Amino acid sequence: MRIIGGKYRGKKLISPDSAAVRPTSDRAREALFNILRSRLNVPFAELSLLDVFCGSGAFALEALSQGFAKAGAVDIDIRPLLKNLALFPAEKDKLKIYRQPAATLKNIGDAYDVLFMDAPYNQGLTEPALQAIASAQMLKPSAWCLIELRNDEILNLPPQYQYIEERRYGLAKVVIARFDYQGS
Repeated sequence: MRIIGGKYRGKKLISPDSAAVRPTSDRAREALFNILRSRLNVPFAELSLLDVFCGSGAFALEALSQGFAKAGAVDIDIRPLLKNLALFPAEKDKLKIYRQPAATLKNIGDAYDVLFMDAPYNQGLTEPALQAIASAQMLKPSAWCLIELRNDEILNLPPQYQYIEERRYGLAKVVIARFDYQGS
């Protein structure tokens, strides 16, 4: 596992010891950042990314490496994230860590431009977490959302999210959506 782009390109990350943490593949991460680059109308330096079920923190750290202004990381077990964050001392002030269960998130006072979510496969956590994120007002209006699932999982997006498309990467699929805040 490594950083695939930006100022830390090639830097190795510490792989989690636990089988419960399943990082997004380098190939998928690279493809997703290319999708963001092509769809966003502003430079990464003006954006923030929220990584939910962050595990090792690879996606949030990739965002910082590729120039995002700041990132947030949500998980109940932040030990794998903290090990990797220690490898990036210059970025520690740009990463806000939320040690909370994603399905019951509380308002954290920040709203993000991009969401990446990679819940444990087939455990029914994705939809409740998306609802909690909407209720906690953690996304800016029209935020881009990248939601990773096992390729045979079905996702019923909560009404605050507008489906755009999906992409497949091996055993994973990523649903791309937009957050459509209606004040709900």
